[in-house]
Amino acid sequence: MSHLANRVRKGFYLDSVALMRLSQSVSALPGVASAAMMIGTPANLKILDEAGLLDAAGRAAGPNDLIVAVRGATPEAAQDALARADALLARPPESAGPKGARNPRSLDAAIAALGGAELALVSVPGAFAAAEARKALARGLHAMVFSDNVPVAEERALKLFAREKGLLVMGPDCGTAILGGVPLAFANAVPGGDIGIVAASGTGLQEVATLIARAGFGVSHAIGTGGRDLSEAVGALTTLAALDAFDADRGTRTVVVISKPPAPAVARAVLERVARSPKPHVICFLGAEALDLPPNARAAATLAEAAALASAPLAEPFDAVALTAEWRAKLAPSRQFVRGVYSGGTLCAEAQILLRRAGAAFWSNAPVPGAAPGRPARGHVLIDYGADEYTRGRPHPMIDPTLRDAGLVAALDDPSVASILIDIVIGTGANDDPAEHAANAVAAAKTRAAAVVACVVGTDLDAQNRAAQVRTLEEAGIVVAPSHEAAARLAIAIAAR
Repeated sequence: MSHLANRVRKGFYLDSVALMRLSQSVSALPGVASAAMMIGTPANLKILDEAGLLDAAGRAAGPNDLIVAVRGATPEAAQDALARADALLARPPESAGPKGARNPRSLDAAIAALGGAELALVSVPGAFAAAEARKALARGLHAMVFSDNVPVAEERALKLFAREKGLLVMGPDCGTAILGGVPLAFANAVPGGDIGIVAASGTGLQEVATLIARAGFGVSHAIGTGGRDLSEAVGALTTLAALDAFDADRGTRTVVVISKPPAPAVARAVLERVARSPKPHVICFLGAEALDLPPNARAAATLAEAAALASAPLAEPFDAVALTAEWRAKLAPSRQFVRGVYSGGTLCAEAQILLRRAGAAFWSNAPVPGAAPGRPARGHVLIDYGADEYTRGRPHPMIDPTLRDAGLVAALDDPSVASILIDIVIGTGANDDPAEHAANAVAAAKTRAAAVVACVVGTDLDAQNRAAQVRTLEEAGIVVAPSHEAAARLAIAIAAR
């Protein structure tokens, strides 16, 4: 029987990414089943409660308090985990300033200390994010809002305020940006260049930016908008502002726009704005039907096509025909389904679109139009382990792949599965060695008959080094495709009967 224990630290705050990383360290301790560190907002209390990680002490926490929650195999394991968490939280945060410099305790103090700051990255509980972003905008700073759970009405109000001041709001729930070569949040090290990216999706932005880099080209800026920006409620306010900024930027030659299909009226507004630009654009509205594009725009049906149209196709060798034949010869006739185990929601969506275009019915926990209703007992199944139901009370799988690894093992042990799709996303904010996690999961499976097909989103400039990640996967018997599209097409072809 497991033992639950909470500890509340009054008046203590760390941003959510730092807390996720610390939670990962505590979760990895012997005898610990799960662990979470979250600020005691009402939304977070609900998440911890639904995850079975909240006791009476945690319920009494307020929005200015930090809850450390652990579930251990024994009371001793739980207490040891709390002690380890205390030790981790007691370490002074790393400072980018001179040795001995004090960390600013307010936005004004940070602006004064930095001198010439232009952007504020907001990573606080969603209940407070809009207020902090508004403070930054009022002081003339652009704002990147990493926080989620911000009401859509507040998002629109923030973006209207930013428009009045000639500033950008990226987000809420903006996980990726690259500004002037600097990667922010979950992003990759890519060379500078003349291709600009506007994206409502984090992993979609990462895939396109890294494919451009690997084709020998570079990125001027990559602006994340947040997933709701192209909704009817928000009206593409950040997307339109980003298009204005790229028009004015002499260093940007071509602009790529990435999103799931916007609301029809919003799509028209975006394309009308593109038509007024003197620069060529690539429009990738994943899953959209035929678009009425202006003369200066080309449509891309996939992320890899968007990168190729903006730069050049990848020249990396990949014989999908031979690999398909090889794996079909190995597989029993009963193995005929694709299983997707994803950390990137946009990549999962792209796999759904490719399955639908192949005429296959499928189920996913993050469906796009065309997904089969209800989860079938057997069939193609794509799981986004970064979705809310899997990240409540635990780190995102790009930070801690443990839960996604368990999904990989389960797929390998399923006798109906022919091929398994997995994304390995590296870069800032991501796990130090996600390929090793996947390799260990393959080794832990009782059965290894199914083909495991991976894409690695990243570059050799990233700390994890894409080439090293590819080697680790291939040594484990995993097929590595040059792009996510190529991986998905191969997995679908292997499963086809």
